[in-house]
Amino acid sequence: MDTLEAIRTRRSVRKFSDRPVEPEKLQAVLEAVQMAPSWANMQCWRFVVVEDPDMKAKISELSYVEAYFAPKGYKSNPSRKALAEAPVVIVACGVPTDSGDLRGQQYYLTDVGIATENLMLAAHAVGLGTVFVGVFDEENLGYLLDIPPEVRIVGLFPLGYPQEEPKGAPPRKSLDEIVHYEKWKG
Repeated sequence: MDTLEAIRTRRSVRKFSDRPVEPEKLQAVLEAVQMAPSWANMQCWRFVVVEDPDMKAKISELSYVEAYFAPKGYKSNPSRKALAEAPVVIVACGVPTDSGDLRGQQYYLTDVGIATENLMLAAHAVGLGTVFVGVFDEENLGYLLDIPPEVRIVGLFPLGYPQEEPKGAPPRKSLDEIVHYEKWKG
């Protein structure tokens, strides 16, 4: 699968089969993360790979933040079950002091974002699915996984074989709505 095809066909996956992820596929995904660009090549990202069912269940419990979802009408985090049931959960972290901070912009978030896009595209390219989960109790998740307090948890990624092939692309805004040439227009 070429890069543009991977970008066009990748979909968020929240339902996984119980088929285990082969070590070589997990390794390929992690190597894709390793190759991501970053601020001054500082590579501030760190990843915790969790396969233990009890730990995944605890991570799932910490991904419920009712106040966030209540305005949207959700009863719970729609990806919560995926965290418990996926064969693997990858916890993406950033070390702010290992990245740039210029005029109040903390680039560790950008660095980890770029690395995790590599994660999602590589997963898709090797036949796996994942979804970005950005709602979690960072403090308690850090305690659970022994993540040092100076390291920030940026996202959770359940990873595995999709239970069913994702269908269709989610709606996207037109290029006219999102792209401006030369100057911002209207």
